[in-house]
Amino acid sequence: MTVMRFKKAVEGDGMKRIARTLLAIIVTSFAIAAHAETSTLTVGAFPFIDQIIKAAIPGWKKLHPDVDIKILSREYIDHHEAMMAQLAADSVQIDVMAVELDYLGQFTESGGLEDLTKVPYSGPLYRKKFVDYTFPLAMNSRGQLIAIPTDVGPGTLFYRKDILEKAGVTEADLTESWESFIESGKKIKAATGTFLLANASNIKDIVIRSNLGDGEGIYFDKAKNVIVDRPRFVKAFTLAKAVRDGKLDLKLTVWSKEWTEGFKRGMVATQMMGAWMGRNLANYAPASKGLWRATDLPNDAYSFWGGTFYAIPKKSKNKEMAWEFIKFMTMNKSNQLEAFKTQDAFPALLEAQIDPFFDQPVEFLGGAKVRVMWRNAARKIPAIDISKHDPMAAAIINTELDKVLDQGKDIKTALADAKALIEARMRP
Repeated sequence: MTVMRFKKAVEGDGMKRIARTLLAIIVTSFAIAAHAETSTLTVGAFPFIDQIIKAAIPGWKKLHPDVDIKILSREYIDHHEAMMAQLAADSVQIDVMAVELDYLGQFTESGGLEDLTKVPYSGPLYRKKFVDYTFPLAMNSRGQLIAIPTDVGPGTLFYRKDILEKAGVTEADLTESWESFIESGKKIKAATGTFLLANASNIKDIVIRSNLGDGEGIYFDKAKNVIVDRPRFVKAFTLAKAVRDGKLDLKLTVWSKEWTEGFKRGMVATQMMGAWMGRNLANYAPASKGLWRATDLPNDAYSFWGGTFYAIPKKSKNKEMAWEFIKFMTMNKSNQLEAFKTQDAFPALLEAQIDPFFDQPVEFLGGAKVRVMWRNAARKIPAIDISKHDPMAAAIINTELDKVLDQGKDIKTALADAKALIEARMRP
């Protein structure tokens, strides 16, 4: 090889190496730029909401490939306590917050969440898309909309058809009135040894929140007066006492291991709770598949158990995208239906309630088309008011009920004491 040819060869290889190096630099630069442009939306959630969000992420990424979703999940109570603590300390580290109904009143009045009535959210424009009673629940005392609903829990009476048949009791006997419900429980206990309820407090929970008028509260009226000594509470305590005195309940604590075991062993004939309880029963007692049924609550009562909402903390660093995420989770029919199919999260979105899935039989509940019943019930539930003091009031009422059931305390005295204690706790 001549000197000239050697020189050209070296120069050729050198140019190729330079070209490859430049190409690598360009590709790396684009990758770094793309990574820098990708943002992350952090969502605070709890089981089973975290699973619903996780399942929706692929669909979200198709619409927003440059926005990642990070789920910060804690157990139910831990999540809400952590979120409230962060709001109080003005140190929120998330962009979207899932809030369960039992805690909603505290969060709406916290002052740490975005007012969704304002532009660019304009939340009230979407109200007609949802079950009617949900939006008022998310309004605070200042008329601000603080959250958007994603699922609801229409009140339901679940019962063991096989046990009722052995006792000669019909569904109509159970539901005609609260008095007939208790009388049916006596027949069931006498004929089969099965208890009517896991805990007498269940009937109290239903009666105090059933058939309220629009704008009424469970524990407080519109003027924030404590109303736990009203006839509704007297009736609720009286019925619960009748259940206990008749030895018709197992005295089990809700959500305890013993409570779930009661369903597994077929020791309980009925349970009143939200529509989602059907999934729980299937998990607690899979061998009872086909034996359970579901119907509307007794005495033409319409109420709700639970429900989930999404809110945006004022400290969110990406409020615009947080709002897009909330709309994606709550106003997307596909997402709402998927959550219902996989997690029994009954859709708050009306559009999602019009689907052939609602006409399909539910095998665990004897092949009945109960989803249609739940849909109808959800549309009859009144739009009641909630207060940040509701959890405190509920705890005091439960304590007084225990004194009535276990210690024989006079009902009117118990309710008067409850009212006085609630009023005292509300004072600054």
